[in-house]
Amino acid sequence: MNAKFFDLKQEKQDRMINAALKIFAINGYKHASTDDIVKEAGISKGLLFHYFDSKIGVYTFLYDYSARYMALELSSAIDPSETSYMEIRRQMEAAKMQTLKTYPYMELFLETGKNETITEALAATENAKTVLEESVSTVLSKADMSALSTKKDFSQYIKMLDYSINGIMRESFNGDLFDAENYYRSVVSCINLVEKTLK
Repeated sequence: MNAKFFDLKQEKQDRMINAALKIFAINGYKHASTDDIVKEAGISKGLLFHYFDSKIGVYTFLYDYSARYMALELSSAIDPSETSYMEIRRQMEAAKMQTLKTYPYMELFLETGKNETITEALAATENAKTVLEESVSTVLSKADMSALSTKKDFSQYIKMLDYSINGIMRESFNGDLFDAENYYRSVVSCINLVEKTLK
């Protein structure tokens, strides 16, 4: 990646990042096309490859940027004194919502990347995935699980919550416009429901 990319105006950086996030999030690495990325971004293919030498170069930059951006948002948005698991989850989703106002496809891109099977893409994103996973683990490690861990099938409820949030996110992109605040409200309603069930 050419470091001069960061010399571009923020609007142009974000336009290129958002275009690539969208194309990779929807299609996965294998089926994503750089032709589609440049068309979405409104730039020439030559300009894309001036900053990123190849498709894997774009993908590697994008995953590293997204993982670090999301990790920073999560670490700075969570109240360090909060110990309620469900409240921490709500705060995490609030942080994601703020991110998605600027980068609507970032969370979907990161989720899609978890299921990536192309060896080249997996190898290129291994370190960035670790950064994000460690950040999430650090945030959640502050939660007091003593009360919840005594609940029957607690881990199943958390797994169900994760699947539901993922489904809400994917469903939010079915229309033409993604609304980060509407997505957030739907996710919080889901968290609240699980919390109520566990009481």
